[in-house]
Amino acid sequence: MTDQRRPSAGVARRSETSRRAVLTAAFELAAEVGYAKLSIEGIAARAGVGKQTIYRWWPSKGAVLFDAFLMFTTGEPGEEGGGESVEEAALPDTGDVEADLKTVMFATVDELNDPRYDRTMRTLSIEIAHDADLAALYAERLNRPMRELKKRRLRAAQEAGQLAADLDLDVAVDLLWSPLLVRWLHREGPLTHEYAAALVETALGGMRP
Repeated sequence: MTDQRRPSAGVARRSETSRRAVLTAAFELAAEVGYAKLSIEGIAARAGVGKQTIYRWWPSKGAVLFDAFLMFTTGEPGEEGGGESVEEAALPDTGDVEADLKTVMFATVDELNDPRYDRTMRTLSIEIAHDADLAALYAERLNRPMRELKKRRLRAAQEAGQLAADLDLDVAVDLLWSPLLVRWLHREGPLTHEYAAALVETALGGMRP
């Protein structure tokens, strides 16, 4: 009879250690050299693994970098780790939709202003605009789940009578978050909590019953 054994705990730990080393290397290198000069060979050398190890888990450098971005910014571990995924998260719900939205927007401002993430996030934004496969990955694993979390919180406010019953929640999400991301991406002005608060207050002014 064939002896089918499951990988030992030691092998699993080594595999996860290697995987995290690859993601860390990709994130650091993207910030140092930019996407154009980022390569699977460079990531492998920095992580201390073989190229074949990387290709066993990811089809391209864009996919590696996207997983690295998720690990460092959302805590999502990917396929082998532990922790809370985007789908399992939730926006705060204290009953005060304005306060809750400001809390989330302030956290977004802080993340976008963090120099550890700035170049990598800008790199990913540019590549997503040019790479259809990476765009699909972004939509599936981050954009759509995050949009649903935002709509869920707005829907709760709608059901509580705090927002208009006929409000289009997709449009509401765009009104709240898109100006913030455009200002950051185009460097159109300072990205501050005051600006985010003004966005929330102005947008909600047109959304209330």
